[in-house]
Amino acid sequence: MMLKNNLVLLFLCFCFVSCDKNRVFDEYKSVGKSWHKDSIVSFQLPQLEKDKSYNLFLNVRDNDDYPFDNLFIIVSLEQPDKKIKVDTLEYSMTNPDGTLLGEGFSDIKESKLFYKANEKFNLKGIYTIHIKQAVRQTGKIEGVKELKGITDVGFRIESKE
Repeated sequence: MMLKNNLVLLFLCFCFVSCDKNRVFDEYKSVGKSWHKDSIVSFQLPQLEKDKSYNLFLNVRDNDDYPFDNLFIIVSLEQPDKKIKVDTLEYSMTNPDGTLLGEGFSDIKESKLFYKANEKFNLKGIYTIHIKQAVRQTGKIEGVKELKGITDVGFRIESKE
């Protein structure tokens, strides 16, 4: 009976993964119980086809310890020629009643945050994404040193085709 249950679970996992046909890259890294302001989460991207377009997403797992309505992030896309494209992004993380946005059944929510559409990777070589939190409290210049409630940061690439 146990073997049968394990086979059913394995089959369901396979179906779930194989149904995600647009996924090219999807990886998470843990930041612990909080995300330090000097901690940069980096992802080395796989070799991508230069004549294809891709949609890019940031993924964030957070819990009820997250104390803010919004999340500010600085994303750097390092190209093979060492040129760097930098974006400062803001995302809403809560509903008006203060409950967390995102998917999930427990106190941990997973948010898929849109980053770029129709991005092309025309240069041959390694691209690297660097992600850093840039949250500040209202009226303060110094950034939040330990951003509580963020547990994992991820990056996802989806094929447009």
